[in-house]
Amino acid sequence: MSARSAAPAAGPGPGAAGTAAGDSRRWLILTVICTAYLMITLDVTVMNLALPSAQEALDFSNADKQWILTAYALCFGSLLLFCGRLADLVGRKETFLIGLSGFAIASAVGGASTSFGMLVAARACQGAFAALLAPTALSLLATTFTDPKERGKAFGVFSAVAASGGGIGLLIGGALTSGLSWRWCMYVNLVFAAIALVGGLMLLARQPRSGAKMDVPGVVVVSGGMFCVVYGFSNAATHSWHATSTWAVLAAGGVLLVTFAFWMFRAPQPLLPPRVVLDRNRGGSYVTALIVGMGSFGVLLFLIYYMQTDLGYSAITSGVALLPMVVVTAVASNVGNIIVMPKFGPRPLVAGGMLINAGGMAWLTRIGPDSSYAAALLGPTVVIGLGMGLIYAAALRTGTSGVAPQDAGIASAAISTGQQLGGAIGTALLNTIAASAATDYLSGHAHGKPSPVQVHLATIHGYTTVFWWCTAIFAAGAVVCGAMLRGGPLPAPAHGPGAKKAAAPAEKARS
Repeated sequence: MSARSAAPAAGPGPGAAGTAAGDSRRWLILTVICTAYLMITLDVTVMNLALPSAQEALDFSNADKQWILTAYALCFGSLLLFCGRLADLVGRKETFLIGLSGFAIASAVGGASTSFGMLVAARACQGAFAALLAPTALSLLATTFTDPKERGKAFGVFSAVAASGGGIGLLIGGALTSGLSWRWCMYVNLVFAAIALVGGLMLLARQPRSGAKMDVPGVVVVSGGMFCVVYGFSNAATHSWHATSTWAVLAAGGVLLVTFAFWMFRAPQPLLPPRVVLDRNRGGSYVTALIVGMGSFGVLLFLIYYMQTDLGYSAITSGVALLPMVVVTAVASNVGNIIVMPKFGPRPLVAGGMLINAGGMAWLTRIGPDSSYAAALLGPTVVIGLGMGLIYAAALRTGTSGVAPQDAGIASAAISTGQQLGGAIGTALLNTIAASAATDYLSGHAHGKPSPVQVHLATIHGYTTVFWWCTAIFAAGAVVCGAMLRGGPLPAPAHGPGAKKAAAPAEKARS
């Protein structure tokens, strides 16, 4: 029996959202879900532009600065699978409201921070509540929209938010930092949280519990493993790959994650049931999230470095410069989900999007010390926005396709886990590559103490080297993910509206 046939199909059952196809509230629920998820995604990048101002206000060192980002990533990455299963067991309305409330409180504390330790603690709490909120939001979407046509529209909107959230975070972060204060990069979350909290209280219905139990050994092992992996890669990005605190922690994380994989086949009620990840389409979507997390780091970090430190852009100008990419991403996500996915399935979207991203990254390697925005940045960022939109359109919808409602939370968490792991790996790998390339450039061009011009050129050489590596990452991703994903449309939900209409072509595609 294949993994696909062994997996229960999505339909009404424990944990279902219980929103009928004719109920107009479902589109308001979509608005609430997207508002909450936008808050999480923009918060990943919104603090990047606020760090210099926060550092000056709270007087912490450059060595300590990394912990403002690392504290968030550690808690978010290590708790995702646990929180995803918690949403399935406790109820998605409850975990959604708790996640929103906790994130809002942590944001308020972070904005009011009077010390470095207070800000780091607030960021860690933000990460923990984001780990509860992210899989809950995606699983609510997956269980609310079961009609194939409406599902495409809903995932199109959600994918646009997920794919463009990082860019929007840079835009909002630049505007708030320049116009008000770095503290408003935290306080702005209260606005999003208040809207989503009111909507969640009014619109979301309580869902019956699945009756399953929490896999405590699995939670302990995988949370420890994810913590070690994220910490190890973060440490490598700021210190060295040769440091004991890097390789020893990474080795421990690897051992724990391998142990977790073995345990999942033996646990009576596994935290991450093998039926969820062994399906080719879902497994392919999780690998897609991992690769996109690695490759997209080159756009959202090194491009910002280049615009601000080499071209002299302000924080707000840097955010506005990425606005065309954000718009194209949103349009491509909707077109992909509504038009392409129902006819062709996820494979052409993911493989094509990866190749488009590879082309955009290769185009970015043409940057120079005096490049203009229109000539060197606008074209490649728009191309990358197109690729990102197509990829997210397929990955998010495919990652929750075909799972039983009681597994929707853990399947959603698996997607977010892939993104977090990819981001951690990309941070460490690409930072190391950039630093090494700049050093090699100076070794070959500078005789004695390098001049400021040579340092400038070496830095840009580091950026272009990173973009070439991102090109290779996305090109490899097109091959790997294209091979993993099945051809043809996704199978229709077994009991959802429109299932009979779509069952025949879906079955034909599988055969």
